[in-house]
Amino acid sequence: MEKRDTVRLGIIGVGGRGTGVMREFLAVDNVEVVAVCDVVREKTERAQKYVEKAGKKTPAAYFKNDRDFENLCKRDDIDFIYIATPWDWHAPMAIAAMNNGKHCGVEVPAVNTLKECWDIVNTSEKTQRHCMIMENCCYGSSEMMVLNMVREGLLGDLLHAECAYDHDLRELLFSNEGEGLWRRFPHQKRNGNLYPTHGLGPVAYLTSTETTGSITAVSRSSPSLGLDEWRAAKVPKDDPKWKEKYVCGDVNTSLIRTAKGRTIMLQHNITSPRPYDRINQIQGTKGIFTDYPARIYVEGQKGGEKWATLDGYKDKYEHPLWKQVGELARKNGGHGGMDFIMCYRLIQCIREGLAPDMDVYDAAAWSAPAQLSEMSVARGSMPVKFPNFIRG
Repeated sequence: MEKRDTVRLGIIGVGGRGTGVMREFLAVDNVEVVAVCDVVREKTERAQKYVEKAGKKTPAAYFKNDRDFENLCKRDDIDFIYIATPWDWHAPMAIAAMNNGKHCGVEVPAVNTLKECWDIVNTSEKTQRHCMIMENCCYGSSEMMVLNMVREGLLGDLLHAECAYDHDLRELLFSNEGEGLWRRFPHQKRNGNLYPTHGLGPVAYLTSTETTGSITAVSRSSPSLGLDEWRAAKVPKDDPKWKEKYVCGDVNTSLIRTAKGRTIMLQHNITSPRPYDRINQIQGTKGIFTDYPARIYVEGQKGGEKWATLDGYKDKYEHPLWKQVGELARKNGGHGGMDFIMCYRLIQCIREGLAPDMDVYDAAAWSAPAQLSEMSVARGSMPVKFPNFIRG
């Protein structure tokens, strides 16, 4: 990226997530929000007020129609465009940003299909613009501490990881506002892992992004029951939602084999009653870390073969970003502070002229299991091969 003393942002999509992340950006020094865009005018006006409240100049607003984002992308006073819209819009918006000379960041999953994976990769290479996947889970305090442990060899050679997005979203899916207006619809058309990156991103980062290499995956889905049962219990019989037929299995489990022979278990479950869990487990030849709650075992540690907390490892392995701004992140940042760390680090990269931590190849590779899992399920759990997005 080109060095910038002040980073000028455009934001497409200022609903719940977009507005939340915009506020994280505004808490970082040397940031200006130049323009905001949303198909709902009231949301752009709300975003403008948040910017003004932060003591910044009122951003321009784009809300005329569902293609007005293209006018935002054409501006010559924007360095980076952040995209937080429904999934089907991610690829066209990212491509428009890059084709207009802007680096961009896309909420998760970055794209839905393998074609869209290739579209953003090819556009990024052609335009020489970055397309970052805004995977906040890579910036959690535990995730970044374990990243340091892995890099310094505490867990030995890596063998296996387990990860998931297990989160009861039934109420959100049936809501008559926000994500409830669109996020339920893929469950009527697709059967696989619809949302792979919150689980896969952190463990793929630990394994040096081997998901960009030549790997295979097999996937299987459970029956689809959760949304039907929730609708029967909660939705009036005259509601149009009763015309919907849900086909996506409640639990999808994929097994990925990386280019180095390591294995990753990836799971998706958002339609069952359960506590939140991303598993976030990494097994090495010298030890194992697993999350929810965070705990670790290193061969030879005091106390024998019992889990230990991370407390004894914090002084040595806590990530410098969390040492530097962790208190501010926990105070002001969403999702335990990881959102602020993500935004702080991105602005740091732009100001110093560095490439972002996650690039377009990560965006494609971490999003690809969505369609790959559908393909494997449809073929009776036959193995499917990942595209080699880095072309060797």
